[in-house]
Amino acid sequence: FARLVILGCSLVLAVQALYSASDDVIELTQSNFNREVIQSDSLWLVEFYAPWCGHCRNLAPDWKKAATALKGIVKVGAVDADQHKSLGGQYGVRGFPTIKIFGANKNKPEEYQGGRSSQAIVDGAMNALRNLVKERLSGRSGGSDYKQSGGGGGSSGGNKKDVVELTDDNFDKLVLDSDDVWLVEFFAPWCGHCKNLEPEWAAAATAVKEQTKGKVRLGAVDATVHQGVSSRYGIRGFPTIKIFRKGEEPEDYQGGRTRGDIIEKALDLFSDNAPPPELLEILSEDVLKKTCEDSQLCIIAVLPHILDTGAAGRNSYLDVMMKMAEKYKKKMWGWLWTEAGAQMELESSLGIGGFGYPAMAAINTRKMKFALLRGSFSETGIHEFLRELSVGRGSTATLGGGVMPKLHTVEPWDGKDGQVSGNHIDIMVGMCSTACRLEDYDLSDVELDDFKDELSAFGLVWSGPVRSTSPLLWTNGRPGRPVTEILLKRHMRDTCGFSHHLVSHKEDRKEGRVCRVL
Repeated sequence: FARLVILGCSLVLAVQALYSASDDVIELTQSNFNREVIQSDSLWLVEFYAPWCGHCRNLAPDWKKAATALKGIVKVGAVDADQHKSLGGQYGVRGFPTIKIFGANKNKPEEYQGGRSSQAIVDGAMNALRNLVKERLSGRSGGSDYKQSGGGGGSSGGNKKDVVELTDDNFDKLVLDSDDVWLVEFFAPWCGHCKNLEPEWAAAATAVKEQTKGKVRLGAVDATVHQGVSSRYGIRGFPTIKIFRKGEEPEDYQGGRTRGDIIEKALDLFSDNAPPPELLEILSEDVLKKTCEDSQLCIIAVLPHILDTGAAGRNSYLDVMMKMAEKYKKKMWGWLWTEAGAQMELESSLGIGGFGYPAMAAINTRKMKFALLRGSFSETGIHEFLRELSVGRGSTATLGGGVMPKLHTVEPWDGKDGQVSGNHIDIMVGMCSTACRLEDYDLSDVELDDFKDELSAFGLVWSGPVRSTSPLLWTNGRPGRPVTEILLKRHMRDTCGFSHHLVSHKEDRKEGRVCRVL
């Protein structure tokens, strides 16, 4: 039994310890990060990982190789972000592994976008090093604007300008009348603890401003000068930090005094008070670009055609998405949707293309990677999908050749049920699979002469029956290709100019389902 216990413990340790003292990877923690990285003149590559993360374990051998190759040139470190959560929160880490490059401006590390092999990591490090040297030669340090007003030296990793100076005159307007959340430090210039807190407060102010888009602010009141506001809140010692939320009584800040602690609290306050992200319809390329550029992930749903679900059905899908957006709002992801067939190139690049609606994908536009929802389009199914992604366990693929697909400008949904109008074509279709992959048309009840002239007016020609592996199809002279339900819809709407809709599977036959296209 004792041997089993020892074996079990050793296995746990093996999982926990991705890096050891014998490796050239420097172990970074909450206590040494500022000293080793922020106050260093060296270029750093830092991996934020979780010991249980499969992708992190796969990366570890190459990370060690790269560290050995770069020894004495570029420093390579690793943070167990599962253990040091505040460090991960400070730098916006929301998935594992995340690699950051700390170069000239340690306050604004760049996200590493290269490959995960040791050679790719080394190449990325050397490119970053060349850029750093060029900046120094040109006289641009890229460092922080912050300078401590007293006591101690070294880089703060923050900008003092991001700490709002609060006074008796502006306090009510800036803090009490604001919809934003405020963390306010009451200090005295002669206070030693206040001087120690100053660089941490400045660094936290800069990070919080960026990560919450200004929705959580950090301010400071010189309590020896502005005694009115200080006495109003019963300030008796320095520094005292209070949290202000509109319409609520202020509360005392009870957390740690490091930048990581302050940032972690600020992000918690942000997520508690922030509204859920807006769920937008993809009406143009700009909508996707603005939503996804500032988010680590964009969650995109492709919903069935309005004639398939009606307004009630569509709204039920949108309600599910809004609940998930609320649940994951702390992640600050973008949330988008489009109707099946409206953005065909996007569907194709995601491998959705014409069936399986509703569908969902999570896209990282920086890395041009995506993952597809494989479970049900429900709160349970989507929660499981997003939870796996958020801890680095999701299976990903490269987005359509590594470039964003072309997006079309479309009219917004009016919130109503769809209407079938205009010219209709009635065609009974046989041999349809579940995705309505059309293999043959039963035209026995259709008089082609009745609408040949009409179609010719659109520049279309009848392709005629073709091989059983391809559909019968109206084209504008280009070679036909197998048509899914949605491609047929798109073809007839955009090319033929007819209103149409796959109404139902009418009946089952030996050779397959019969579909009616209007």
